[in-house]
Amino acid sequence: MEAFAYARARLSAPELQRFVRIETLPQWCAGIAEVLEHSGERGEISCLWGRFRVHREVIRDGIRFSLPGCPNALQWTLTVENAGSEGRITVHCSINRAEPDPDFAASIEEFVRDWRQGLEQGWESARQRVSRVPGESECMPWYG
Repeated sequence: MEAFAYARARLSAPELQRFVRIETLPQWCAGIAEVLEHSGERGEISCLWGRFRVHREVIRDGIRFSLPGCPNALQWTLTVENAGSEGRITVHCSINRAEPDPDFAASIEEFVRDWRQGLEQGWESARQRVSRVPGESECMPWYG
């Protein structure tokens, strides 16, 4: 199953990669209640499905998050399509089931909507907090 949303947010890919980190996830998505621990690109979160390890990977024009211990192999990406005045970020979430339980499918749709809303509401304040955020991330050397 896949779910998509498109957020209007004027963030460049480097800004998105800089601001959206494991330790800031609850600021961006209401579906993530708390970061229980984090160290670099790995951590543990409490979200609408329970408690999970989370991995963060910088990819071309965005970020990928995955829950490696999730029985449904849930992952989501945030990618910048246009950083100009009509900035748009694609939110894409997928699992390894074509036809999940209807309640679980609805929760995935809700998670994607939460990301859209968080990106649309948070991008401007993220730029204002720029001095408190670590430096830019880079794609891993094995990426294209």
